[in-house]
Amino acid sequence: MMHPTQAQQAPTKQAVNEKLAVNEKLVECFRHELSAVETYQLALESVSHVGLHRALQELLVSHSRRTDQLRESIRRQGGEPPTSSGVWGVFAKAVQMGADLLGDRGAISALEEGEDRGIALYAEALAGADPSSRTLIAMELLPEQQRTHEICRTLKDFVIAPS
Repeated sequence: MMHPTQAQQAPTKQAVNEKLAVNEKLVECFRHELSAVETYQLALESVSHVGLHRALQELLVSHSRRTDQLRESIRRQGGEPPTSSGVWGVFAKAVQMGADLLGDRGAISALEEGEDRGIALYAEALAGADPSSRTLIAMELLPEQQRTHEICRTLKDFVIAPS
């Protein structure tokens, strides 16, 4: 027979399911960040403009940093972060490869779409997050995602502007 304090300490099924749901949202954000890192690496291979290359490198570093933050958060919650970006990574790379064929404008447009998706993912994850994850998303990840989106939008304006 279980002692009453042991029963109180055991997590309820609902608590376990809620934790798994939070973890799944963080994993989805993590996969998106891995995909972004892979996509920016691919974009950097095809860009020749020095200023554009520097800006894309800055975006890559930002996404890499968020990947590290999410990896640590997932582990703190008892999860194991995935080792690949999964289907989203394959899709993003295919889109980016097609965009690269269209030049810098197409590549930047594809990257901006990925940044849009990142904002939506973080907003969605924020809605059901536990307090610790909510703080991480609201104070660090989402604002940085919004910053990289703005940089990408500015780059798009830059490559569209007449020379």
